[in-house]
Amino acid sequence: MTDPLNTPVVRHSPSAGANSPDVWGIYEPDTGSIQYICADPATRKAAVIDVVWNFDPKNYRFSSESMDQVLDIVRDNGLEVQWVLDTHPHADHVMASAHLKERTGAPNAIGALVKDIAKIWADLYNLPDAFAPERDFDHLFKEGESFKIGELDARILLSPGHTLGSITYVCGDAAFVHDTLMQPDAGTSRSDFPGGDTEELWDSIQEILSLPGDTRLYIGHDYGTKDRKDPAWEATVAEHKAHNIHVKDGTKREDFIERRQTRDATLSLPNRILAALQINLRGGRLPEAEDDGNHYLKLPVNRFD
Repeated sequence: MTDPLNTPVVRHSPSAGANSPDVWGIYEPDTGSIQYICADPATRKAAVIDVVWNFDPKNYRFSSESMDQVLDIVRDNGLEVQWVLDTHPHADHVMASAHLKERTGAPNAIGALVKDIAKIWADLYNLPDAFAPERDFDHLFKEGESFKIGELDARILLSPGHTLGSITYVCGDAAFVHDTLMQPDAGTSRSDFPGGDTEELWDSIQEILSLPGDTRLYIGHDYGTKDRKDPAWEATVAEHKAHNIHVKDGTKREDFIERRQTRDATLSLPNRILAALQINLRGGRLPEAEDDGNHYLKLPVNRFD
């Protein structure tokens, strides 16, 4: 019997009317990542969000099936990519940003505080000149900044906690909330990476949950639960406030912080993080090829518990 959590899944969440985007969620089973297409029904202009460049951590080989799948959905639905967006430099998958920019001609963007994240990791890798976000991203979004997807209004919420520079994209009645919330039956995301902060994660989640109750929240990852074996990634603000096991209405801030920190203390690093961040902080580009024509990554030893 096929395990749904090991199978690519695509779901379309249609526009609800005025100022409401069409959203496609594309589940990537190797990392439990959800990739998104957010499209204006009127103009067919779209943003692709948090798309994966597939990476095999055993053999250190890359492949393009996930971004190919996303672009196939774009083509099959008559869409035009206007933006290539990421919510933060991901720790558990390699971003496809640079490749999508090349293949679509659309500008790529991320949050402006990626520059501060880059400083932390430049020190951890001892690569002081490796990362230059202004070089590798066409736009660095600031907190509160507005932009357009077709004729739809979109805006930026700064949502630190998982990283110090994570951002949420709010477009009409849809919000792409990345590694803040999980599904209501799974709770929230970890906050123990360098630059992460549990108290800031709580504050970010409260801002997200202050959006209108019918806002569709789209999360960054799903791994199922002991009671749910199908991947899921969409729930409304009202559903999270009623049912999220970590932050539902009535949860005390100090109880959330204690629970989140206790859980995070038991977690190992994701198995792709030390490769992924070295690439993602370059916008999804590998380091320059060396004199033999090959690319190499540098990995810190004994820097993490």
